[in-house]
Amino acid sequence: MPGQNHAGHRLSFQYTIGVIDRLAADRLLFQAQSMAASLLQQRIAATFWRVLFLGCALCISSGTADAAPKDKERWNSKYTAEEYIFGKEPISFLRDNVHLLPKGKALDIAMGEGRNGVYLATQGFQVTGLDISEKGLQKAKQLAAEHGVTITTRVVDLETYQLEKNAYDTILCTYYLQRSLFPQIKDALKRGGMVLVETYTIEHLKYRPTFRKKYLIQTNELLEIFKDFKVLRYQHRDDGKAAYASIIAQKP
Repeated sequence: MPGQNHAGHRLSFQYTIGVIDRLAADRLLFQAQSMAASLLQQRIAATFWRVLFLGCALCISSGTADAAPKDKERWNSKYTAEEYIFGKEPISFLRDNVHLLPKGKALDIAMGEGRNGVYLATQGFQVTGLDISEKGLQKAKQLAAEHGVTITTRVVDLETYQLEKNAYDTILCTYYLQRSLFPQIKDALKRGGMVLVETYTIEHLKYRPTFRKKYLIQTNELLEIFKDFKVLRYQHRDDGKAAYASIIAQKP
């Protein structure tokens, strides 16, 4: 009958709509579940990398913290000797070129027993010396007293210590190579101030094969580091006992 056919069509249509709605709902549910799973994976991955990064940072920090007491102990042990293990005379490169250096406030980085910083003090500089070893700095003050001059000393860990900016007319850094310090040295100098660096080169390995390479300067590396400064003196020497490079450069 016509009425029955219409009712059947309506039921069939409603059933079809219901099936479509169910399929659409299932599809939406699947998409939602997929998105949730993807977000969860992203969060897990992000958390993993955060934890890994923090773990590495803690390891590095712990390694640095562990190294400082060992360095202090090692150098204190060396400087306990009554004699001055590096002597009392300044390096010849400093003595020969001290007339170039602007007088005023001078900083001696890794001062040790003070032979270079004390020499500057005898030439009229106001000297501050930094070192991790209080034993070394005590001997530096004794040496200063022998020469009738005074110096200021600070026991610091140069791996973490921050140099004061625009504070010094002259900075010395001899036989202590920490490359991360060079940008700080540049910032610590006043305009027109000068830096004097002398340190062992890679060729020094032929005299001391066990010397750690990271503490040796490469050929012409000092010239590259101070390429934005005016280089007044530079030498690269091998005296048959040691190989080293020396530079005096002026901040523009």
